[in-house]
Amino acid sequence: MRKLSVLLLTLLLTGLTAPARAADNGSWSVYPLASRIAARPYFYLSADPGTTIRDKVVVANKTAKPLTFRLYAADAYNTPRDGGFAVRTVAERQRGVGAWAKPAKSRVTVPPHGKVTVPFTLRVPKGAEPGDHPGALVALDERIDKGDGSLALGVRRAVAARVYLRVGGPTLPAISVENVHLVHHQPLVPGFGDSTATISYTLHNTGNVTLNPKVELRAEGLFGRTLLSRDLSRIPSELLPGQRVHLTELWHGAPQLDWGDVKLTASAQDTRESASASFLALPWAAALVLLAVAVLAVVLVLRARRDRARPSEPVRPSRPAVPTPSRPRSSPSARP
Repeated sequence: MRKLSVLLLTLLLTGLTAPARAADNGSWSVYPLASRIAARPYFYLSADPGTTIRDKVVVANKTAKPLTFRLYAADAYNTPRDGGFAVRTVAERQRGVGAWAKPAKSRVTVPPHGKVTVPFTLRVPKGAEPGDHPGALVALDERIDKGDGSLALGVRRAVAARVYLRVGGPTLPAISVENVHLVHHQPLVPGFGDSTATISYTLHNTGNVTLNPKVELRAEGLFGRTLLSRDLSRIPSELLPGQRVHLTELWHGAPQLDWGDVKLTASAQDTRESASASFLALPWAAALVLLAVAVLAVVLVLRARRDRARPSEPVRPSRPAVPTPSRPRSSPSARP
């Protein structure tokens, strides 16, 4: 059987929380060169269009043998399903930091338990759009370990230090909630089993700065009754400019018989937007009864229309009766 080679690229990126620490996978780490004040967990840079920034990145080898890496800059994006921070591969087209930042060396060999400091230059073009341009400096181990058998699984590992670049100019925080849908999961027998609903929606950063969004979910039933009200936790901690993230939320204990709306409100910095969707919750038995009633109503309406459209049979006019002549009655003869 023909072997199928699968390439997996794993990236470990620096975190945003204190204490400051380097991106590390246990074998090597990548981090900014420490400033005179303190260590930096990531690059936070600012520049105006048409200017140049120079900085240095450190690649440290934690193993007992030398390691060689491909060093490159990459644009960052949110993964569509969970909103995680991810970066483009070396083969993908770069438009921001990935195109503007150039390390002094594209390949570096780091000695055992040693480290190498590599300068890089970031040139912001004159026509660069203002706002945030996230990216990363990636140290990629280009070796691919292949297994035996019909399926050869190749793994490439990479570690990246995040780059947060803000280009000078007007900033606009903006967010929107799109494509809100609700799907009910009803038990087969009403009243026996839990009723749940899956709420899906899309968060879209329509501005030019990175957002730390918060999302509130609210559901109302008939007559404005509050069925659900809570803040959601499974949302991205960073929503990058221009990025869309498709998310779902499970609603346990959703009503089995109700009619109302679900409303999602997203807020971040000075922006706040909402979107809603209507729902109709019906048990299976009630749905079947309503379906039967609807079918019967349609049949009766069609039958009534057909009867009205049927032409009536013409009635033949009755012929007038011909009067029969009456016999003259003889008068009795006079006797002499």
